[in-house]
Amino acid sequence: MYNIRIERTTCPKEKPGADNPLKFGTIFTDHMFICDYIEGQGWVDPRVVPYQPLSLDPSCMVFHYGQEMFEGLKAYRSEDGRTLMFRPDKNIERAARSNKRLCMPEIPKELFMEGLQAVVGIDKDWVPTKPGTSLYVRPFMIATDPFLGVRPSSTYKFMIILSPVGAYYESGLDPVKIWIEDEYVRAVKGGIGEAKTGGNYVASLSAQVKAHDEGYAQVLWLDGVHRKYIEEVGAMNIFFKINGVVVTPELNGSILPGVTRQSTIDLCKMWGIPVEEKRISVDEIVEAAKSGAMEECFGTGTAAVVSPVGELRYENEKMVIGGGAIGPVTQRIYDTITGIQLGKIEGPEGWVVEIK
Repeated sequence: MYNIRIERTTCPKEKPGADNPLKFGTIFTDHMFICDYIEGQGWVDPRVVPYQPLSLDPSCMVFHYGQEMFEGLKAYRSEDGRTLMFRPDKNIERAARSNKRLCMPEIPKELFMEGLQAVVGIDKDWVPTKPGTSLYVRPFMIATDPFLGVRPSSTYKFMIILSPVGAYYESGLDPVKIWIEDEYVRAVKGGIGEAKTGGNYVASLSAQVKAHDEGYAQVLWLDGVHRKYIEEVGAMNIFFKINGVVVTPELNGSILPGVTRQSTIDLCKMWGIPVEEKRISVDEIVEAAKSGAMEECFGTGTAAVVSPVGELRYENEKMVIGGGAIGPVTQRIYDTITGIQLGKIEGPEGWVVEIK
């Protein structure tokens, strides 16, 4: 076990009222977790401290060369009062893969988990209880060397902050409209598309603004080489139900391996629903929508959990999916995952971790 130093706030914040709608990612709790990495010493001084601004040198490498990683998971309040996290081990594993790709030191699994337990445990009174709400948990890591030169940093900060949130999309579980992008590219195989790092998201902003201006909630990306094969949505992985088969793009090095994506695949296999991970072209999607073979479409991700897609647009082609309503498989996956997260349904072993 790590000796995590605890410094409790002397000025606790006012928690949002139960009747106030929670906007995603705008309110932060009383405390944060911090641990420093120093080359030659490893991880030192793990601590929970009051939520506060950071003091960083202007030449800090994260500002100039973008060496940073982040994760996202959630904590939930069960009906019997327990505080539960959903599959944190998968976020820890993904963070390790991201760090390896970004030349950053791995965070020991035990340190990561104990940091989560410590900060969420101290602030678990911040976990909202209203249906559709949760405590969003944001672990992240930044390079901190004060140096203007391109190389991996030798010092880092690993931090965890917490935010009580409502639905990621204001429409909640109402189907969203998705724009299939054919001009900009987010990532390519061999790049950093499979790592959870800010560079992938800033690359998506131009297309995101364009899509919003046209009335669409998110962008669905095509591959960066052929501009032909479906990859992922800006904040979600994507699934299609075509002729009874649930299909999602295979992981190819430029797609983020989502925790909710894998959970959806696992559930479909448990239920005997045919599910395939494969390369699928936008032309196949357009044809399936035109012919009526496209029965459902939905996105999966920590922020939104499951988000039904009611319309896709590619070039000038608008494709309404399932009459613009949520489909039965989409609803079942949403109900099951959220039921497991809230402790209402017993999921597979290890899918929930209780905060003590």
